[in-house]
Amino acid sequence: MFSMGRMMLFFLICLALLGELSTSWAEDRLVNPLQLEMFVDELPDMPKIQGFDVVNGSPKSKSLTIGMFRKKWKFHRDLPPTPVFAYGASRLTATVPGPTIEALHGIDTYVEWQNHLPSKHILPWDPTIPTALPATKKRVPTVVHLHGGIHEPASDGNSNSWFTAGFKEKGPTWANATYHYNNNQQPGNLWYHDHAMGLTRVNLLAGLIGAYVLRHPDVEGPLKLPHGDEFDRPLLVFDRSFRTNGSIYMNSTGNNPTIHPQWQPEYFGDTIIVNGKAWPKMMVRRRKYRFRIINASNARFFRFFFTNGLEFIHVAADSTYLGEPVVTNETLLAPSEIADVVVDFSKSETDDAILANDAPYPYPSGDPVNESNGKVMKFIIKKNQEVDTWRVPNKLIKYPSPDLSSVRETRYIAMYEYTSDTDEPTHLYINGKPYEAPATETPKAGTSEIWNVINLTEDNHPLHIHLGLFTVLDQTELVNKEEFKGCMSKENDAIKCHISKYARGKKVEVPAHEKGWKNVYKMTPGFVTKILVRFSYIHSNSSYSFDPTANPGYVYHCHILDHEDNVMMRPIKLIK
Repeated sequence: MFSMGRMMLFFLICLALLGELSTSWAEDRLVNPLQLEMFVDELPDMPKIQGFDVVNGSPKSKSLTIGMFRKKWKFHRDLPPTPVFAYGASRLTATVPGPTIEALHGIDTYVEWQNHLPSKHILPWDPTIPTALPATKKRVPTVVHLHGGIHEPASDGNSNSWFTAGFKEKGPTWANATYHYNNNQQPGNLWYHDHAMGLTRVNLLAGLIGAYVLRHPDVEGPLKLPHGDEFDRPLLVFDRSFRTNGSIYMNSTGNNPTIHPQWQPEYFGDTIIVNGKAWPKMMVRRRKYRFRIINASNARFFRFFFTNGLEFIHVAADSTYLGEPVVTNETLLAPSEIADVVVDFSKSETDDAILANDAPYPYPSGDPVNESNGKVMKFIIKKNQEVDTWRVPNKLIKYPSPDLSSVRETRYIAMYEYTSDTDEPTHLYINGKPYEAPATETPKAGTSEIWNVINLTEDNHPLHIHLGLFTVLDQTELVNKEEFKGCMSKENDAIKCHISKYARGKKVEVPAHEKGWKNVYKMTPGFVTKILVRFSYIHSNSSYSFDPTANPGYVYHCHILDHEDNVMMRPIKLIK
């Protein structure tokens, strides 16, 4: 056991490694969000970068250079400028979120992601969890993952493929400076963000996020959904807290400081940000708009609803269109999930509508929302009625239903949380294994598998699978959960622990707008969620246009970033 003196020495060494011990953290004078007036800043439309060229009227592949820069960003009229990390073609044009990349189906986009970040981070990080650590202890490691992308392993943004400024230092699986996105998958919504080992939560918190829209005009055009810059808008929603000097606040003391000096199981901010502005406003006309809503929070779930009763017409979920539209009064989004919805403001009986949130945090059994985190943004609706040329057809894009006869393997995926003597979380594992343990999920390219995801924790975990798309087949509650959990803690084997004896409780219906193909789904605590995972394209019978069995492979993980970093993530290695 550590003596008190050694414990304190260990704590100070970790703080020194962080390189960020400062008086501002000691003071931590925080902004009271209630003192910031809501709905004063206009909703920004993030700059757009085309991921293709047009030559003689035909689209051609294009190479982009997008950097990561330290700069200052204005989140609210009355907040001082905030130091951030931002994506952009230059430091001057970099934004939070970054520019929206617009790509075309079947047209290659090449991106050289350049790291221009400084030697020290702007946020506290914890070297006691598995972390990308340059040998020089200088510079901030980053690597970019295109979330929802179906492309070669070397361009997937593996957590150990990190690199520092000028590619001076590189992680063990780094391969190429330029990433190749072949854009051969189905059209839909993706987003790009940092994925560096042990630093994902702080790099995203610092601002390294952006939208990526993959379009297929021949397929999408006939739908006549709202389109164009005015009527088709990505909305990246996330939460932050701020100090009075404008800097982002992140608690620098862990919940188990003698084990992890900084790491905490979840980050929650008091201020809700949309497209880089706190509680923005948007003027809209009385007609249909399309909003691609991305939950880019570290840990916060949002259950969105309109205070005046307007409805959401869901046309897609994550990166895939639905077969037909689904109308709801509210929509629950876990971190990294995407709701692609149409809102018809001609149906509003009022001249404004507030997009609100009522999801507890942590979800599902945490604190209720308050005045600041219960509001998201405001729509100011023009009074004049208009002729609306947009429509939402009865049928959208129908993809093949999951084929159970094609299933090659059935797996059990168990989620564990481990605690200290004080019952505080210390780390989280999938299948009781650390990330660096050899891959146990080795699907054959071109096949489908059944994964039974067993959530033995108290939290809802949004499971994200790289490369594969999946549909949710069944959600069944565990009975005698503690007895089963006790067996799993010893055996770590669902078959040996007779899971069929316990997975026979109540069933929960999958929401209609989430019954299509997804890349993230909310794993309910105390339930077994059965999913069919497909490791091939869903829109065609063709094989992947790249070798998915190449190194460094892919991963799957919880998308609560604080969990992913410590270390609720496992490798996937496809085989031929």
